[in-house]
Amino acid sequence: MISGKHIGLRAIEKEDLSMMLYWRNRPQFRQYFREYRELNFMNQESWFENIVLKDRNTVMFSIVDLKKGNLLGACGLCYIDWINRNADFSLYIGASDAYIDNKFSPDAGNLLLEYGFNELNLHRVYAEVFDFDKPKQVLMKQLGFQLEGTHRETHWSDGKWSDSLRFGILKNEKSIKRD
Repeated sequence: MISGKHIGLRAIEKEDLSMMLYWRNRPQFRQYFREYRELNFMNQESWFENIVLKDRNTVMFSIVDLKKGNLLGACGLCYIDWINRNADFSLYIGASDAYIDNKFSPDAGNLLLEYGFNELNLHRVYAEVFDFDKPKQVLMKQLGFQLEGTHRETHWSDGKWSDSLRFGILKNEKSIKRD
């Protein structure tokens, strides 16, 4: 387990899948995800078996509370490009209906970036955030990501088009401070 101040990142276990599926299917969370469909348990198991266990271009973690040991959410680095050393950043906190909070999310985000830059030797981490996803935009800025650009009208939701904001951070821009 990789430990931070409040949370730990550990491998996703099969026992985590039911809770992750519940969080993943919550409409208030699903609106922020690229995969908009409601998923069933077979979809979740397939993701676990084919992406989490076998895809060498994806590294996913369960986020757990260090004090209580309970599952809080998930995060990962996806679409890893090993030649150009960059990856897509993904994170959510499902516990307490938080999605993105001020305690666990920054801790998990910093650990994930530290892992990506120092263990995987990534050069750049990026994220696509929809323009209506204000909590994730705040988190990106807290973690040191810079807004790199806007892809106009890429996402159809609630009867209207929304923009995708592209955030990025380079290894030399991130100073990881450990308590």
